[in-house]
Amino acid sequence: MSQHARLVGQAQQEIRYFAQDESRFGLKTICGRLITACGVKPIGQWQWLFKAFWLYGAVEPATGESFFLQFSHVDTQCYQRFLDEFSQAYRNSLNILQVDNGRFDTSKNLIVPENVILLFQPPYCPALNPIERLWEHLKANLKWASFQTLAQLQTKVDQLLAQLTPEMIASITGYSFILDALSVVNSF
Repeated sequence: MSQHARLVGQAQQEIRYFAQDESRFGLKTICGRLITACGVKPIGQWQWLFKAFWLYGAVEPATGESFFLQFSHVDTQCYQRFLDEFSQAYRNSLNILQVDNGRFDTSKNLIVPENVILLFQPPYCPALNPIERLWEHLKANLKWASFQTLAQLQTKVDQLLAQLTPEMIASITGYSFILDALSVVNSF
Protein backbone atom coordinates (compact mmCIF):
# COMPACT_ATOMS: atom_id res chain seq x y z
CA MET A 1 0.00 0.00 0.00
CA SER A 2 1.40 3.43 -0.90
CA GLN A 3 2.02 6.06 1.74
CA HIS A 4 -0.63 8.29 0.15
CA ALA A 5 -3.25 5.51 0.30
CA ARG A 6 -2.38 4.94 3.94
CA LEU A 7 -2.74 8.64 4.68
CA VAL A 8 -6.12 8.88 2.97
CA GLY A 9 -7.37 5.67 4.58
CA GLN A 10 -6.41 6.85 8.04
CA ALA A 11 -7.71 10.42 7.74
CA GLN A 12 -9.73 10.02 10.94
CA GLN A 13 -6.56 9.47 12.98
CA GLU A 14 -4.60 12.27 14.55
CA ILE A 15 -1.52 13.07 12.42
CA ARG A 16 1.68 13.65 14.35
CA TYR A 17 5.10 14.80 13.12
CA PHE A 18 8.30 13.44 14.72
CA ALA A 19 11.97 14.00 13.92
CA GLN A 20 13.98 10.76 14.17
CA ASP A 21 17.69 10.00 14.18
CA GLU A 22 20.41 7.97 15.89
CA SER A 23 23.47 9.16 17.76
CA ARG A 24 26.60 7.40 19.02
CA PHE A 25 27.63 7.75 22.67
CA GLY A 26 31.05 6.38 23.48
CA LEU A 27 33.79 6.20 26.09
CA LYS A 28 36.12 8.38 24.02
CA THR A 29 36.11 11.75 25.80
CA ILE A 30 34.19 14.55 24.13
CA CYS A 31 36.55 17.52 24.19
CA GLY A 32 35.26 21.07 24.24
CA ARG A 33 35.99 24.55 25.44
CA LEU A 34 36.87 25.15 29.06
CA ILE A 35 36.75 28.50 30.81
CA THR A 36 40.15 29.51 32.17
CA ALA A 37 41.97 32.69 33.07
CA CYS A 38 43.40 34.69 30.21
CA GLY A 39 46.59 33.07 28.89
CA VAL A 40 46.09 29.84 30.85
CA LYS A 41 45.92 26.71 28.74
CA PRO A 42 42.96 24.51 29.77
CA ILE A 43 43.80 21.11 31.17
CA GLY A 44 41.39 18.21 30.96
CA GLN A 45 41.57 14.46 31.30
CA TRP A 46 40.63 12.41 28.27
CA GLN A 47 40.60 8.82 27.18
CA TRP A 48 40.67 7.03 23.81
CA LEU A 49 38.41 4.06 24.44
CA PHE A 50 36.26 3.21 21.43
CA LYS A 51 33.44 1.26 23.07
CA ALA A 52 30.07 2.82 22.31
CA PHE A 53 26.32 2.38 22.09
CA TRP A 54 23.71 4.04 19.91
CA LEU A 55 20.67 5.97 21.04
CA TYR A 56 17.76 5.92 18.60
CA GLY A 57 15.31 8.73 19.21
CA ALA A 58 12.20 10.42 17.93
CA VAL A 59 10.91 13.77 19.16
CA GLU A 60 7.76 15.70 18.41
CA PRO A 61 8.85 19.37 18.16
CA ALA A 62 5.32 20.70 18.64
CA THR A 63 4.77 19.02 22.03
CA GLY A 64 8.19 17.84 23.20
CA GLU A 65 7.00 14.24 23.31
CA SER A 66 9.93 11.83 22.94
CA PHE A 67 10.75 8.17 22.44
CA PHE A 68 14.25 6.67 22.87
CA LEU A 69 15.81 3.20 22.66
CA GLN A 70 19.43 2.15 23.16
CA PHE A 71 21.17 -0.34 20.87
CA SER A 72 24.71 -1.67 20.59
CA HIS A 73 24.95 -0.86 16.88
CA VAL A 74 23.15 0.58 13.87
CA ASP A 75 21.58 -1.69 11.27
CA THR A 76 18.26 -2.60 9.66
CA GLN A 77 17.27 -5.06 12.41
CA CYS A 78 17.79 -2.48 15.17
CA TYR A 79 15.94 0.15 13.16
CA GLN A 80 13.09 -2.30 12.51
CA ARG A 81 12.76 -2.93 16.25
CA PHE A 82 12.81 0.81 16.92
CA LEU A 83 10.05 1.41 14.35
CA ASP A 84 7.94 -1.46 15.72
CA GLU A 85 8.19 -0.24 19.32
CA PHE A 86 7.62 3.38 18.27
CA SER A 87 4.56 2.29 16.29
CA GLN A 88 3.15 0.50 19.34
CA ALA A 89 3.81 3.46 21.63
CA TYR A 90 1.86 5.78 19.28
CA ARG A 91 -0.63 3.30 17.82
CA ASN A 92 -3.62 5.68 17.91
CA SER A 93 -2.11 8.21 15.52
CA LEU A 94 -0.63 8.38 12.04
CA ASN A 95 3.02 9.28 12.66
CA ILE A 96 5.18 11.07 10.14
CA LEU A 97 8.86 10.44 10.91
CA GLN A 98 11.44 12.78 9.37
CA VAL A 99 14.53 10.64 8.74
CA ASP A 100 17.85 11.02 7.01
CA ASN A 101 18.80 8.79 4.11
CA GLY A 102 20.67 6.18 6.14
CA ARG A 103 21.16 2.80 4.50
CA PHE A 104 18.86 1.10 6.97
CA ASP A 105 16.13 3.78 6.51
CA THR A 106 15.84 2.75 2.87
CA SER A 107 16.55 -0.98 3.21
CA LYS A 108 14.42 -3.34 1.12
CA ASN A 109 14.12 -5.56 4.20
CA LEU A 110 12.57 -2.79 6.30
CA ILE A 111 8.85 -3.22 6.99
CA VAL A 112 7.37 0.17 7.85
CA PRO A 113 4.42 -0.18 10.27
CA GLU A 114 0.96 0.86 9.04
CA ASN A 115 0.77 3.93 11.28
CA VAL A 116 4.21 5.28 10.31
CA ILE A 117 5.18 7.29 7.24
CA LEU A 118 8.86 7.98 6.61
CA LEU A 119 9.60 11.51 5.36
CA PHE A 120 13.11 11.56 3.88
CA GLN A 121 15.08 14.77 4.27
CA PRO A 122 17.59 15.72 1.56
CA PRO A 123 20.88 13.79 1.81
CA TYR A 124 23.82 15.35 3.65
CA CYS A 125 21.62 17.89 5.46
CA PRO A 126 21.69 16.88 9.13
CA ALA A 127 21.00 20.45 10.24
CA LEU A 128 17.46 20.09 8.84
CA ASN A 129 16.60 17.47 11.44
CA PRO A 130 15.56 19.07 14.77
CA ILE A 131 16.68 16.08 16.84
CA GLU A 132 20.30 16.90 15.95
CA ARG A 133 20.06 19.87 18.34
CA LEU A 134 18.89 17.52 21.09
CA TRP A 135 21.92 15.28 20.52
CA GLU A 136 24.14 18.38 20.83
CA HIS A 137 22.38 19.32 24.07
CA LEU A 138 22.92 15.86 25.56
CA LYS A 139 26.56 15.65 24.49
CA ALA A 140 27.30 19.14 25.87
CA ASN A 141 26.60 17.67 29.31
CA LEU A 142 29.16 14.91 28.63
CA LYS A 143 32.11 17.13 27.64
CA TRP A 144 35.31 16.22 29.48
CA ALA A 145 33.53 13.43 31.36
CA SER A 146 35.35 10.10 31.65
CA PHE A 147 33.57 6.83 32.29
CA GLN A 148 35.30 3.58 33.14
CA THR A 149 32.60 1.36 31.66
CA LEU A 150 29.90 1.59 29.05
CA ALA A 151 27.32 0.83 31.76
CA GLN A 152 28.36 4.00 33.64
CA LEU A 153 27.95 6.06 30.47
CA GLN A 154 24.56 4.48 29.76
CA THR A 155 23.44 5.33 33.30
CA LYS A 156 24.54 8.96 32.84
CA VAL A 157 22.74 9.23 29.49
CA ASP A 158 19.61 7.73 31.07
CA GLN A 159 19.82 10.38 33.82
CA LEU A 160 20.18 13.15 31.23
CA LEU A 161 17.15 11.83 29.32
CA ALA A 162 15.11 11.64 32.53
CA GLN A 163 15.90 15.31 33.22
CA LEU A 164 14.48 16.39 29.86
CA THR A 165 10.96 17.76 30.13
CA PRO A 166 8.61 18.05 27.14
CA GLU A 167 8.96 21.84 27.41
CA MET A 168 12.77 21.59 27.16
CA ILE A 169 12.59 19.22 24.19
CA ALA A 170 10.07 21.48 22.42
CA SER A 171 12.27 24.55 22.99
CA ILE A 172 15.38 22.74 21.69
CA THR A 173 13.76 21.08 18.65
CA GLY A 174 10.93 23.48 17.79
CA TYR A 175 12.21 25.09 14.59
CA SER A 176 9.89 27.97 13.76
CA PHE A 177 9.39 26.91 10.13
CA ILE A 178 8.25 23.45 11.27
CA LEU A 179 5.91 24.80 13.95
CA ASP A 180 4.44 27.32 11.47
CA ALA A 181 3.80 24.55 8.93
CA LEU A 182 2.20 22.33 11.57
CA SER A 183 -0.07 25.15 12.77
CA VAL A 184 -1.32 25.65 9.19
CA VAL A 185 -1.98 21.92 8.77
CA ASN A 186 -3.79 21.69 12.10
CA SER A 187 -6.03 24.67 11.30
CA PHE A 188 -7.88 22.71 8.61
